Amino acid sequence: MTFDINRFIDRKERFVQYQRQIDRIKRSEKDTVSIEGTVSDAERNLDNGADSFIIYGDPQSGKTEMMIALTAKLLDKGNKIIVILLNDNVGLLEQNLRRFSEAGIDPDPKNYTEILDEIYQIKDSNWVIFCKKNASDLRKLIRKIGEFDKIIIDDEADYASPNGRINRGDKTEINRLIGKLFEKGKKYIGVTATPARLDLNNTFENANDRWVKFLPHRDYVGYNDFFPSDLSIDSLKYQLKFLPAHSDEPKFLIEALFRFLINVAYLNQNENIEKEKAYSMLIHTSSKTVDHSRDHNVIVNAINILKDTSNRKYESYVRQIYDLANKKYDATTANNITSYILNNINRSAVLVINSKRDQANLDKASNPKTLFTIAIGGNIISRGVTFVNLLSMFFTRTVRTRMQQDTYIQRARMFGLRRHYLKYFELTIPEQLYADWHRCFVFHRLALESAKNGNPPVWIEDRRIRSVAAASIDRTTVQMSSGEISCEIFVLTQEIETNFSRDLPPLERLSSLRNELGDGVLPLHIINFISQDSPDGNHSIAIHKPTCISGYTDANQDNISRRRGFIGDADLEKGKFPHAIHHIKVFYNAQRKARIFYKFLGISGTNFLKNLGRNRP
Repeated sequence: MTFDINRFIDRKERFVQYQRQIDRIKRSEKDTVSIEGTVSDAERNLDNGADSFIIYGDPQSGKTEMMIALTAKLLDKGNKIIVILLNDNVGLLEQNLRRFSEAGIDPDPKNYTEILDEIYQIKDSNWVIFCKKNASDLRKLIRKIGEFDKIIIDDEADYASPNGRINRGDKTEINRLIGKLFEKGKKYIGVTATPARLDLNNTFENANDRWVKFLPHRDYVGYNDFFPSDLSIDSLKYQLKFLPAHSDEPKFLIEALFRFLINVAYLNQNENIEKEKAYSMLIHTSSKTVDHSRDHNVIVNAINILKDTSNRKYESYVRQIYDLANKKYDATTANNITSYILNNINRSAVLVINSKRDQANLDKASNPKTLFTIAIGGNIISRGVTFVNLLSMFFTRTVRTRMQQDTYIQRARMFGLRRHYLKYFELTIPEQLYADWHRCFVFHRLALESAKNGNPPVWIEDRRIRSVAAASIDRTTVQMSSGEISCEIFVLTQEIETNFSRDLPPLERLSSLRNELGDGVLPLHIINFISQDSPDGNHSIAIHKPTCISGYTDANQDNISRRRGFIGDADLEKGKFPHAIHHIKVFYNAQRKARIFYKFLGISGTNFLKNLGRNRP
């Protein structure tokens, strides 16, 4: 065969990276259905002209593997430069860079610092570049690649990227620099578990009708397991231990440590038959380093006592471990567990992670190699870090005012690949904090449900839970409704009017009406919110007869709107519905054009936030 240079120029095998990545994931016996669906939807968005959109998925649900596959697909489609943005943390950057490189992405991914030297010419070559969301780093990257077309994949996109000065006519520096980075090419894909801030902030004009849902893999454990809608402690699939309101006494942390040791011992003696496994316990009590030091000392002292048979507390600590194990299992098992713990207690590591400098500890905690690994930290462990074999979480990180929904959703580090040992997983937490966290996830779940089918999401907050930081909400486009919400206009036929009075339980009637009228006229998120918060069951819900507004002189007859709202005290019919906190009523004009109005009279301070702005078609 003679030499032909064209044979080495037009190489079709260069454009099959995506399938190679899917095959690689399948070989590791992982599910690829969600990844393939997400990549397909993202590809469709780009093909249809979407320049900026969000991919959202649950915390620790496998988004990094999805981003690897998405990057491969973008390269296959001829995109030359893919920039992966990450939080300003060297450890996270290196962790993700390593995973991309190990996956065999071509070209081999580069830390942005590697390409700054003049010897590296960007030209028409393919590049996968990682960069931290740090102002200095972004400026250097812009100088190097600013003139070239590129696609930005922004991991943890709701962190640092949104414009916290949106209502001041100004931009935060990170927001400005990321915007400048993709001026050329104008393709932005944000990836996050908490998209509320990106939506309410209009970050990079992301189109909320083009959002892509990344579904979790089959072995994922998330809010449906840890915060089920129908909360019953007896029916939980994991171990939930409530702490008293004031739980900063060392004894509670020590007992949680003992239960962690017991669970590790039991798993390695009874479940992990082929190979012993190391597990970790995460302690998240505060953002203050002084508190981390205190927690560290409590844990180290307890472990030291278990190592020292001459210590005066040795017997009481060993007895406490034995009694806890005996209560859970039986005397023989308790003896075996206690012996295992004491024989292996030297195989323990207590790691404090409270700054960017603690990278070595972060690696050891997130992928434990030491049998009993205990990690203690604050904000740095609350976002972006995947904890492998996490078995216990001691969480008392409460708030003084209102819980911020996106922040606390990210702190759910117990989510992830836990299915095979879920019944041994333990969450130790104050009861009120758990209740607020549970409600936070209910609101989050309802908002994401409302975003289906291209609808703008509706974010819910109340006097204990805030959707996002107020400074991030674009007040020019976000509608905040406290109490009364209106839906899309429809034609009120006689048949539909009759259906509002059908002899069915209220929720069944609403679901039936929604099936008949559509989600725009009666949104699912309203029905879901009602079903989640009806303390008196059916008596909490009032569905009123439709009312004609042709005689309302202060109403907009065409738009069926009224500045002060429609549902007044007389419309509530308190004598007929004395316990109702959810009120549904139709108002219509002379042409029988109508809207459904919903009014909530439950917890004071409840608001519904919807972005009606410039990112809608």
